Amino acid sequence: MSDDRKPRPQKKNPTRAITIFIVVVVLAVIGTLFFNAIREKHEFERENAQPTPASGVSPAVPAIGASQ
Repeated sequence: MSDDRKPRPQKKNPTRAITIFIVVVVLAVIGTLFFNAIREKHEFERENAQPTPASGVSPAVPAIGASQ
């Protein structure tokens, strides 16, 4: 006797699709937050940049314990 019954196709689990959607949305939100934070940090640093001294300028007071 052979078994002529065909295996029933698996029903798709809607919970899995919702879970994947939620994970993707959460990752997109976290990525957006990081992107905005880094961009605002760069803008803040650009606006509040202090002029850097010329490369050949040495400090007025030598560091303590510096070799003489």
